Amino acid sequence: MDKVFEVEDKYLAPLFQKFKLNIVRGSGSKVWDENGVGYTDLMAGYGVAIAGHCNPWVVDAVKRQVEKLITCHGSFYNDARASFLEALSSISPKGLDSFILTNSGAESVEAAIKLARKKTGRKKIVSMKGAFHGKTMGALSATWNKKYRQSFEPLLGNFVFAEYGNAESVEKNVDSDTAAIIAEPIQGESGVIIPPPDFLPRLREICTKNGCMLILDEIQTGLGRTGKMWASEHYNVLPDIMAVAKGIAGGIPAGCVITSSEISSCLSRGEHTSTFAGNPVACAAGTALIKYVVEKRLPERASYLGKVASESLRKLKEKHIIVRDVRSVGLMMAVETRFDVYSILNKGLSRGFIFGYSGRETVRMLPPLVIEEADLNQAFNLLDEILGEEENERIRQNR
Repeated sequence: MDKVFEVEDKYLAPLFQKFKLNIVRGSGSKVWDENGVGYTDLMAGYGVAIAGHCNPWVVDAVKRQVEKLITCHGSFYNDARASFLEALSSISPKGLDSFILTNSGAESVEAAIKLARKKTGRKKIVSMKGAFHGKTMGALSATWNKKYRQSFEPLLGNFVFAEYGNAESVEKNVDSDTAAIIAEPIQGESGVIIPPPDFLPRLREICTKNGCMLILDEIQTGLGRTGKMWASEHYNVLPDIMAVAKGIAGGIPAGCVITSSEISSCLSRGEHTSTFAGNPVACAAGTALIKYVVEKRLPERASYLGKVASESLRKLKEKHIIVRDVRSVGLMMAVETRFDVYSILNKGLSRGFIFGYSGRETVRMLPPLVIEEADLNQAFNLLDEILGEEENERIRQNR
């Protein structure tokens, strides 16, 4: 174990907040370290393992594909890619029938920005305060948090930020040069921030009225996470462009932009390509993942478990003064505290549970949608216990 820590710390650029856990195996909502110690994973790679770690349908599809063909450039046709596109089409919102395949969420956002600018001939992008869209230069330009941006400025020009959840603020920032409004249906990095129910419909109206594109970033909210296949379905809103990634290939790096053929046709051949986009292994994994999500009815499962989670979260807020707020939609959950959550995360790890976080004061949970109800309840019981300990420690410190 110490050898693994030593090697990573020696050779890997220190870009991640590290926890002293060497994960070597995973299945469903569980992972294990090199000593065989198991953990219930409420983080799931920030939502990547949406159908569980090493989902058997995905594993079988990858095994079959790597024995046939591992790489195939987009300048050739490929059967695995065609199957993936058909699977994507089966779950895409009606009217969005064209896809740009990518390798990550940030790349999906980059492609969405380029597509909006090319289609409209305009330059300005209206993003949201609190937004997180990725850390490549274009996606970073649409990301709000100063700590991610300031070392790399100047970023792309013509990006402005409006108040998330405030349609009037957005509309004030839209003008004749606005190519797109980009927003997360629910802000993830900022701590599962849920907008008013009329916010996304108003964005749709503003875009239609002003001839600009509505880009919805469903990278974290898509594929059943919130109890619907796409979070925008909660609001009956159809975007012009949708950015997708994270769980789309069951843990294999992949993403896509979903749009209409009328919009995507504005791009000329060669204007947006990628060596690895549409990789056969990723496509095979993606097809298997989509079939599993649909056949196992994971959005419905997330909706049911989300109701269970919502009640547990409510009780935590009522019981613990340390809890400032709780928020959830489906299995996208947050507990905002009044203190730094680092000790909560470490206490969770020491007792076999992996929690995620948003900033310094929020515990964020994005478990696999296959998590058992008993494991979810156990996680909330543990949070209850740890929050009580944190409160008692602060009471002692203040005496």
